[in-house]
Amino acid sequence: MNSVRCSRLAASLACLLLSFSVATSATKVNKHKPWIETTYHGIVTENDVTVLLDPPLIALDKDAPLRYAGEICGFRIHGQNVPFEAVMVDKTTGEGVLRAKESMDCELQKEYTFTIQAYDCGEGPEGENMKKSHKANVHIQVNDVNEYSPVFKEKSYKATVIEGKKYDSILRVEAIDADCSPQYSQICSYEIVTPNVPFTIDKDGFIKNTEKVNYSKDRQYKLAVTAYDCGKKRSTEDVLVKINIKPTCKPGWQGWNKRIEYEPGTGSLALFPSMHLETCDEPVTFIQATIELETSHIGKGCDRETYSEKSLHRLCGVASGTVDLLPSPSSSTNWTVGLPTDNGHDSDEVFEFNGTQAVKIPDGILTTSSEEPLTISVWMRHGPGAGIQGEKETILCNSDKRDMNRHHYSLYVHNCRLVFLFRQNPSESENFRPAEFHWKIDQVCDKEWHHYVLNVDIPTVALFVDGVAHDPFLVTEDYPLHHSKIQTQLVVGACWQEYTGNENENETVTESYPGGEFRMAQFYHGSLAGLMVQTGKIESKKVIDCLYTCKEGLDLFDSENLDKSMKVHFNPTQSLLILEGNDIEKFDKSIQHVSYLNSRQFPTPGIRQLKITTSVKCFNEETCITIPDVEGYIMVLQPDEPKISLSGIDHFARAASEFESDEGVPLFPELKIISTVTREVEPEGEDEDEPTVQESMISEEIMHNLDMCEVSVLGDELNTEQESFDVVQSQLRQRGMEMSNSSTGMIITGVDTMANYEEMLHLIRYRNWNSESLFERKFKLVCSELNGRYTSNEFSVEVNVIHTANRVEHPNHVLVQPEFVRPVHHASVDLSGHNLANPHPSTVVPSAATVVIVICVSFLVFMIILGVFRIRAAHQRTVRDQENGKENEMDWDDSALTITVNPMETYEDQHSSEEEEEEEEEESEEGDEEDDITSAESESSEEEGEQEDQQNVNRQQQLEWDDSTLTY
Repeated sequence: MNSVRCSRLAASLACLLLSFSVATSATKVNKHKPWIETTYHGIVTENDVTVLLDPPLIALDKDAPLRYAGEICGFRIHGQNVPFEAVMVDKTTGEGVLRAKESMDCELQKEYTFTIQAYDCGEGPEGENMKKSHKANVHIQVNDVNEYSPVFKEKSYKATVIEGKKYDSILRVEAIDADCSPQYSQICSYEIVTPNVPFTIDKDGFIKNTEKVNYSKDRQYKLAVTAYDCGKKRSTEDVLVKINIKPTCKPGWQGWNKRIEYEPGTGSLALFPSMHLETCDEPVTFIQATIELETSHIGKGCDRETYSEKSLHRLCGVASGTVDLLPSPSSSTNWTVGLPTDNGHDSDEVFEFNGTQAVKIPDGILTTSSEEPLTISVWMRHGPGAGIQGEKETILCNSDKRDMNRHHYSLYVHNCRLVFLFRQNPSESENFRPAEFHWKIDQVCDKEWHHYVLNVDIPTVALFVDGVAHDPFLVTEDYPLHHSKIQTQLVVGACWQEYTGNENENETVTESYPGGEFRMAQFYHGSLAGLMVQTGKIESKKVIDCLYTCKEGLDLFDSENLDKSMKVHFNPTQSLLILEGNDIEKFDKSIQHVSYLNSRQFPTPGIRQLKITTSVKCFNEETCITIPDVEGYIMVLQPDEPKISLSGIDHFARAASEFESDEGVPLFPELKIISTVTREVEPEGEDEDEPTVQESMISEEIMHNLDMCEVSVLGDELNTEQESFDVVQSQLRQRGMEMSNSSTGMIITGVDTMANYEEMLHLIRYRNWNSESLFERKFKLVCSELNGRYTSNEFSVEVNVIHTANRVEHPNHVLVQPEFVRPVHHASVDLSGHNLANPHPSTVVPSAATVVIVICVSFLVFMIILGVFRIRAAHQRTVRDQENGKENEMDWDDSALTITVNPMETYEDQHSSEEEEEEEEEESEEGDEEDDITSAESESSEEEGEQEDQQNVNRQQQLEWDDSTLTY
């Protein structure tokens, strides 16, 4: 029993051991993973599913030849929407194939990329403990099949050519192919199918003519054109190309006038209102037109205001204190008298320097300091070879007047380089500072007018040429000047320096000093104008641009409605306009907007040359036609010249006490300034009789500025020890005007309205604080506009001095009874009321009343004699004069007179009056002789004659004496 139990137990243990050993051996069977290549490349042909892989798809397993563990059960593809599958061919060898799930289409997708992985069969039929290989990359390319034919982009093509012309290219046809590969999708050639035509086509589809075509022979050619891809597959449908032949056409601008008249004051004038571009049906894709206005012969390059440069500085906002070193010659600015000028008024004064002339600026005109900024501006025209090669040509120089030869500052031209020297004043620190600045610019020697502005603010100097800034190419430094009390000499056109004795230099010995001889040297050759220096500040770019700005140029009116596709470019002076566009119709409309504008009230008349240069391009940026240049001119007509008239009281008398007072006597208390232009007006309606010249002319009053009024003394010059002109300086400064005085008169300058000039002239007073020997003074007033281009009439004023006898002052202000005096005979009294026999009595002193009466009677006789010559004309207009109430020409100021009437002289006065009335009646019967005498005796112009006639009669009718203070 026990033995049986033992045998059974042994059997159970053996079974358990056997099961354990089998399980242990099974876990060790599938030891390795399958292995495949890391990368596969495959090709599949379009419309096929078979994929040719390189290398072949084979998986290996080191567990072979064990069943299951050494066998490959399959391949797995990883990726989204991969249209391929892997099929197992032999599990034992691990061989497999790839194939597409459906036919491939190269036009949809040319390449595919995905990953693939192999796995073994595991340890049994259920695939337990299956192992996977690594993932390999697979690239599949779809081979194209030439399944599509070329197709043309357009259904037909059209072009136009001009007869007698051979083209490099007329037009281009283009076909495309839907195949995906370069071999089958590219078009390799085109062919004209139509036989016997004078055209050929290249491989890129460009058609050109092989010979010149003739419009009379064929007006149109129809060509059938086919295309081939690189697989030699022909297009299924040929394309039709129509080429029209046009007769010979001359491209260019049409509808323009060579002469264009511009009437001043009419604003903007359209230059080409009907012009259009004829391209002869060329396929123009780009147009560029350059319109150039040539004005280099006008003044300084264009029509600028002809005010003096100093007036222009004020108009542009330059602060007061600017010094004009080249003013127009006058009594107060006479240092430019010897310089040659252009002698014209179409521009401001231009001075010519021929290399032998220069001017010294008087002392005190300009004071500068190296510690203060300053601005130098000048117009200059200079050409190459004007002076001696290598010599300096000095524009402005300030140097020692004697003893030494130091240049404090100077502006000069050296070998067509502009150089500015500015030495610093003596200082305690002997430090180097920038002292000489060199500019290398073409404008210095191009023989054209240019505007130069130097803003000097040491250590920097900024140069602006025609409003454009230029940096110096060289700056050198120097020590400060040594202390010295030597005065300096400022010169324009040369430099004042010590004579070196070099005969080769262009120099002239002028003065000798104990320290040596000094002369002018380094003469300038060229033209200068408007040399202005302002100290204490530098000018802004805005002011500099204003000084240079032209008043005429090209413009675009109604520019808001200009097509946005057009490109417009102006040069700074608006003498050049460039238009660019790609549409002919829009371009024509744009060029019709081009206009000429001259904003001057009185522009310079004459010709302005006009030129249009045009270039066009067709397809492929090629120049297809040539547009001839357009050349014409603008004729600026003569403006209606203004007539500036000065009028007012031209003869009056004042008491001597007024001349000697602090206020003085106003010279032009009722001065009027008006300006008129005479225009020709066509009469309305058609009359049988032609209108006379007077009927077709009309005068209109206009307002414009004046820039100068000059008061001159007629006769002896002013005695500055007892005579002077006085003006309220604050009023001048408030209006931006300036005044200069001399013994010959005074000048008021500055651009301002006629009304403001009237007010300033009303304030001019004449004083004479020692008028005992003065009986009369005569003055002349002349005003001008645009630097003397238009000048007024000469308005003369005569002032008489009324002398009264000295009176003894009494506390009660009661006159002393007149003393006995000798009888005064009329023969010894002149027409102005002065005693000719004894003008300065020393022994006999008449009473005040007697002298006053004699003076008044004498003046009355004087006025009657002057009025006799105009009696006839006065009688004819007496009624009209009374209605108009004209002012007296003779103004008597009797406010200071106290007249004592002598009853004994009543009879003599009446008798004298009766004799004078008889003389008047006799004179009135002389007829036409009166008119001759009137014209000979009148001091006024013919235009003012009739007005003076009326005023002289009014003197007789309206002359009244204020007898409220008379003591009988």
